[in-house]
Amino acid sequence: MSSAPPAVSIGVDFGTSNTVVALSTGDGRVEAVRFDHGGQMRSVYVSALCFWEERPGAGLHPRAEGGPWAIEQFLEGRTIHRFIQSFKTFAASSAFNTTQIFRQRYKFEDLLAAFLRTLARHAGDGFDLGAPTIMVGRPVRFAGGNPDDALAMQRYRAAFDRLGAGHARYVYEPVGAAFSFARQLERDATVLVADFGGGTSDFSIMRFFRSAGGLRAEPLGHAGIGIAGDTFDYRIVDHIVSPRLGKGSSYRSFDKVLPIPNHYYSNLARWHQLAMMKGNGDLRELQQLARTALNPDPLQDFITIVDLDLGFSLYRAVSDTKVALSTCDSVDFRFQREGIDIGATVTRDDFEGWIAEDIARLDATVDEVLVKAGISAQDVEMVFLTGGTSFVPAVQRLFAERFGGERVRSADQFEAIANGLALIGHTSDPDRWTVAAEA
Repeated sequence: MSSAPPAVSIGVDFGTSNTVVALSTGDGRVEAVRFDHGGQMRSVYVSALCFWEERPGAGLHPRAEGGPWAIEQFLEGRTIHRFIQSFKTFAASSAFNTTQIFRQRYKFEDLLAAFLRTLARHAGDGFDLGAPTIMVGRPVRFAGGNPDDALAMQRYRAAFDRLGAGHARYVYEPVGAAFSFARQLERDATVLVADFGGGTSDFSIMRFFRSAGGLRAEPLGHAGIGIAGDTFDYRIVDHIVSPRLGKGSSYRSFDKVLPIPNHYYSNLARWHQLAMMKGNGDLRELQQLARTALNPDPLQDFITIVDLDLGFSLYRAVSDTKVALSTCDSVDFRFQREGIDIGATVTRDDFEGWIAEDIARLDATVDEVLVKAGISAQDVEMVFLTGGTSFVPAVQRLFAERFGGERVRSADQFEAIANGLALIGHTSDPDRWTVAAEA
């Protein structure tokens, strides 16, 4: 439960991997809502849901838990459950209509509303969706191959409206981060803010200046791309893990030797997708392929990971490797569970080679935001990088080479966006910063 004072403005940073809520009070202070999970106070609420039936077959609505409690329920595995994480990636997908959870179908807005209800329950009085001002972050560009921003925002509004927050305003996430960062400024400055989330990387250029004794800001340009921390994780999976699980191997079909189809391994892009293989027929097909594979052992390991829900542990090992490569020249990756043993030494040079195309696309997106702002790199006086992926040396180098290392600041501030959103809601004209006002 939160001990925060009543909020004048609430900022909601609903992220692909994590969600943070911040409160701005009447005296202008801002602080994140904290959750007591197992005696530990956390400001980060994992963007996850776990559904289960209390009385299977009774026809009742499934129960839902969110955040770290969802992961706890998933890992305990005492009942048949359905675990969903990173569902924000489906927000702008017209191909995603509903998903089946036991005997009920859930739209995206159903999932988001259920998630927000769990968050509000654990936050207690600290998250009042009836507050007069609610500022919700949104990506500059939603994740997906052909994202429909209008559809995503329609779904967001529907979810918040169900919880009595139809009056919520929507602000680009890096604009929220910029407002949080601007409190550190001692002079007028043109600032580039790069926010590296789990599913998207967003960029905003803003001009901050002092006027009438207060801080003012002018948005100059925004751009975004669906490349971020999850993408970098998958590069490690694709080069180290997937080959050890049979990618690139072959099976025999009558008198022909054929390659194992690669589409099974695309499920490894996000660990929670592995659980879906049990229901869509992929697991059964893998079991059939293993019977005719020239080397069945790697496929059997893949089957074990899916069947025993080991994806979470696998991705934790992958993420730990990525983080360690930010400070080490080489890291020993190791995953050992249920008889599976995958190990390899990963060098930073290896990793940077794997993500080189991703870095190039991030670089092109920086070009895009500069063009939209109508300025050159020399006109940017400060660069603020936020999010864990901003500490990847290749990302740091990209900005240092373009803008000069002395202008770049980094902070792994999970709370930066939510704090900034709450601060925007506390300004005299929050509508000026909403996406609709900028369109």
